[in-house]
Amino acid sequence: MRLFRALFGSPGNALVSLALLLLLYLVGRPLLLWALGAEWRVVGENLRYFFVGQLPREMSWKAYGLLGAGLLVLWGWLGLLRAARLPRPGVVLGVGLLLFLLLLPLPVTLWGGLLLSLLLSLSAMALAFPLGVALALGRQSRLPVVRLLSIVYIEAVRGVPLVSLLFLAFVTLPLFLPEGVRLPQVVRALLAFTLFAAAYLAENVRGGLQAIPKGQWEAALSLGLTPFQALRFVVLPQALRAVVPALVGQYIALFKDTSLVALIGILDLVGVARAVLANPQNVGLEREVYLFLALVYLGVSGFFSYLGRRVEAALGLGRR
Repeated sequence: MRLFRALFGSPGNALVSLALLLLLYLVGRPLLLWALGAEWRVVGENLRYFFVGQLPREMSWKAYGLLGAGLLVLWGWLGLLRAARLPRPGVVLGVGLLLFLLLLPLPVTLWGGLLLSLLLSLSAMALAFPLGVALALGRQSRLPVVRLLSIVYIEAVRGVPLVSLLFLAFVTLPLFLPEGVRLPQVVRALLAFTLFAAAYLAENVRGGLQAIPKGQWEAALSLGLTPFQALRFVVLPQALRAVVPALVGQYIALFKDTSLVALIGILDLVGVARAVLANPQNVGLEREVYLFLALVYLGVSGFFSYLGRRVEAALGLGRR
């Protein structure tokens, strides 16, 4: 009854609701008829390939362990900086880093599909978090050299598209490495994503720092805390708590940006889709494949958005 009143409670609402229902019918009916007759075998036959690429079944547990380690590292950083209520955050961060190092020998050449997209985005965000916080603090530093270097880095990275950083990592980086040393493609992509994410994360954190009243600094210093202690225990936790929604949004955007690695030959989710469509048996099935990809991206983004709302609720954000 409440829904009916909300949709048709007034002439204006009724008109808008009818127009939207008509549009939904005109668009949804042919889409539903097409979906019922589509050849979804291309998805069913390659489902595991879409999710984990060429990774053997016996190594799947390592991949899931890496994903868990990345989440522990991110949560540990938030807890260590007192932006989240977490017991023993240093232990959580240490366990996450240890698991990451132990499981990292997983052959990166076998990473692919949704697994690779998640590993790239989670690892880049975990590595970019401390760098981004340091850059945000550096941009507000009273030391001119530190402030200038932070500003130059942030503005330079934010002033170029991510795809250009990816091509630089693949073309330029090998020129600076010792002869005979060649980093895997995934590692170079991870480096580009980390540097890119750190610049945007720094601006998000800086916004949180600017939102903290100067009275917080003065109160902390008046209690006998050193400037470093005031920053760590009073100012920075409040700043990070304030920008949790922005950080969640940045991670979702970073996850979707991992689709760019398909341009440089890495088989992420989009790269796997292109490889599947290259099979002569799957010619003409582009709509089924790309609709499936859209649903996967929508589902993963929605899941992390839900987690972000749960974190906000746990931190009491938006409440008075």
